[in-house]
Amino acid sequence: MDQAVIQSILTTLLIGFMIGLQRSLSAILHNQQTFMGSRTFALIALLGYLAGWLESKVAGFVIVVILVLSLLLIVTYYFKAIKLHKLGITTQTAALLTFILGVMVWYGFEQYAIFIAVLIIVLLEIKPKMEQIERHISSTDIHAVILLLVMSFVILPILPDKMVGPYHLFNPYKTWVMAIIIATLSFIGYLAIKFLGQKHGVLITGAAGGLISSTAVSITLASIYPRRLESLKIYTAGIAIAWTFMFIRVFIETLIIDTELAKIVAIPYLLTAVIGVGYVAYQYKSAPTTHLTFHNPQLEKNPLQLSEAIKFGLLFGLIYGAITFVKSRYGDIGVYVVSVISGISDVDAITLSLSEMVKEQHLRPTTALIGIVAASYTNTLVKLAITYWLGGKALGWSLSKFTLLITLTLFGGIFLAKSFLSL
Repeated sequence: MDQAVIQSILTTLLIGFMIGLQRSLSAILHNQQTFMGSRTFALIALLGYLAGWLESKVAGFVIVVILVLSLLLIVTYYFKAIKLHKLGITTQTAALLTFILGVMVWYGFEQYAIFIAVLIIVLLEIKPKMEQIERHISSTDIHAVILLLVMSFVILPILPDKMVGPYHLFNPYKTWVMAIIIATLSFIGYLAIKFLGQKHGVLITGAAGGLISSTAVSITLASIYPRRLESLKIYTAGIAIAWTFMFIRVFIETLIIDTELAKIVAIPYLLTAVIGVGYVAYQYKSAPTTHLTFHNPQLEKNPLQLSEAIKFGLLFGLIYGAITFVKSRYGDIGVYVVSVISGISDVDAITLSLSEMVKEQHLRPTTALIGIVAASYTNTLVKLAITYWLGGKALGWSLSKFTLLITLTLFGGIFLAKSFLSL
């Protein structure tokens, strides 16, 4: 006998058996009766294999078999709906897909069949988690997703990809691309808050909120800080992790726009992030055991709003145009001045602007790196001032130590990047 044929038959049976086993275990777990188990699915997969085999002898055999199988699956669904009063065609659909996988193995697509089978098992297995997520989805979330799709596939394609306006300093297409990037990152952060919840305390909120706005987290946590010694370390950790996530976010933004600049940014920013996470872990573990929870509507607000996207798009466009203008007249010094001013309120726009200019070869990577660092450090100092103002001297001094640590790490990382990459 042909060993390859035997191997493909065994693969087919294994594919069907594993999918059927998942269906059987799921039914047992939920105390439900199932019409099809691991043996039935293995036979269905084998049926698909044999149908493909006989197709070469009898044209149209696969079509006939799949129609007969579909009829049998309809009958099983009818009895399930009538006798057990349960709706849903997940098992029947899985059985039909299993048949097709058997056909695929016969036609030599064995690796693809195995890959698809794994995906099917994963999709079947995550049903409880998906149901939990679906219960938390609101109409606001659906509108946000629709808005993101409209921004990406309706508005973006019709925008001109060229410099327009006075002095030709504004590019509508690139401006909107950056708005989409930030809106997507903000939406991811919002989902992290929504599904992880704030019951886990200040640290989770600081981490998830840092994906949206580390400045917003600083304002929020400093405002609600109870000014008690036993709460100092945990609130320091919550604010510090948000600041740490800013460095991670900046690296991701450069990576999306220009990989060469990302290689330069990686050393100082990821090193700072690692040190920041270590500091946060120390603060969190050494903090007294408390159950700190709070409700903050601002962090729960869906950030993916059209008005916010437009505001950011305009901010990016203005910064991009300002950098182009001052670069042509004042050189690198002008870029640094714009970076510092921009960093007072926002780091993302200046990061994306400088990254885009490096990508278009309008700016040297080293100039962009210094500009991004200037904006990041300015933003960090602004947030430190906020913690002093809203949280008091104790919280401010605690975050001052963290600021000193990340300052040494950030500039040390720049020195390492300069040494390793010969900047």
